[in-house]
Amino acid sequence: MRHIASVEELKSLIGQEVAVSEWFEVTQERVNQFAEATGDHQWIHLDVERCKKESPYRTTIAHGFLTLSLLPVLMQQAVSFPPSRLSVNYGLNKVRFPSPVPVGSRVRARVVPLEVEPIEGGYQMTWQVTMEREGGDKPVCVAESLSRRYE
Repeated sequence: MRHIASVEELKSLIGQEVAVSEWFEVTQERVNQFAEATGDHQWIHLDVERCKKESPYRTTIAHGFLTLSLLPVLMQQAVSFPPSRLSVNYGLNKVRFPSPVPVGSRVRARVVPLEVEPIEGGYQMTWQVTMEREGGDKPVCVAESLSRRYE
């Protein structure tokens, strides 16, 4: 975990990898729960037996949006700041899923601050987050994530 003590320190780190999260295992139970929560019941995520026969991955894979939804927890593992009045996810500029996350895989995030801008009552941060799969040769998710902190 990387502790960043101030906005000034964060600004001095623009463009540098500042942290890497812990590994996070993507289980079939989590994939099933995500399917229930979102209504996305596509067989490639849920039907283990069919995947063994028909899927190019020979196993179930996580939903792309499940992979993306891990971004907040991985960011919290990677970077900390002094307490603030409020911190929120503000959005995303770009998101890509260059490779799948087979169930049972472990993923982690590499974090690079790209921009820090003042906003009323606080500041907005733009982060490049690259999620990788243990043993994988390509990222599983690359995103520009925006967050806001209010003092």
